[in-house]
Amino acid sequence: IDDAVESAIESLCPLAPLHNPPNLAGIRAARRYFPGVPHVAVFDTAFHQTMPPHASLYALPYELYEKHGVRRYGFHGTSHLYVARLAAERLGREFGAFNAVTCHLGNGCSIAAVRGGRSVDTSMGLTPLEGLMMGTRSGDIDPALPFFLHRAAGIPFDKVESLLNKQSGLLGVSGVSNDCRTLWEAADGGHVRARLALEMFAYRVKKYIGAYLAALNGAEAVVFTGGIGERDILIRRMVCSGLEWLGIRLDEAQNNATFGREGVISAPDSRVRLMVIPTNEELEIANETLPFARKAAS
Repeated sequence: IDDAVESAIESLCPLAPLHNPPNLAGIRAARRYFPGVPHVAVFDTAFHQTMPPHASLYALPYELYEKHGVRRYGFHGTSHLYVARLAAERLGREFGAFNAVTCHLGNGCSIAAVRGGRSVDTSMGLTPLEGLMMGTRSGDIDPALPFFLHRAAGIPFDKVESLLNKQSGLLGVSGVSNDCRTLWEAADGGHVRARLALEMFAYRVKKYIGAYLAALNGAEAVVFTGGIGERDILIRRMVCSGLEWLGIRLDEAQNNATFGREGVISAPDSRVRLMVIPTNEELEIANETLPFARKAAS
């Protein structure tokens, strides 16, 4: 990070109003108090900058991209990169020749299509709201829905934004919680909306996996990570059920035995390997920072 990078981060605040300003404050404080130490910014969007234009652009007037940077950026990049690289290593494949669908499932959720070790599509967009249903975020909706809510329900647009980001998803549908553990307990007790929320969540993950396998023309692995991906055995079962025609077969015993740890959960005859790999975004950030630290120390 130098003054030019700091200025660039500041200029991008309108694209990330919840994240850039507090991060920028931390950067400025660190540079002020530790002037002799190299400072590095690792962007969560960086891994997805290899998306081709046909995947990253919206079907809007092109000048909105040229003048305002309106495009799909994607997030969770450090997580997708980390688990994709580790999956290739575990399968004995060169990362540059590895195709996979990586599923980061937690309170925030995203899926990435990785071809030849590079992100070619991802479910989050200009903001983290697009894509999968999440803990409190709606994910994909009809673009006209905010206008309908404004006209029909009289909800101001700033309240609509809050509704879609903080009151929707698993919490909004269930009316109970954004935590899958709580929702499974409620569903087992007969709570209809809790079960509906879980079914909707798994269904949308399944749809994106199918779409990205089509975009990749097949893949060697589907990787689950994040709090839900690593620990929710039932969600993984629901996601994989019905994908047998794509060559995906879950091993129930392996799935049941893999909780919060690394493991292969696909059946031996599954053409696509199903893997659980706990993410380590901090380690990925450290790995990307290490060359700069070495350079400064030399």
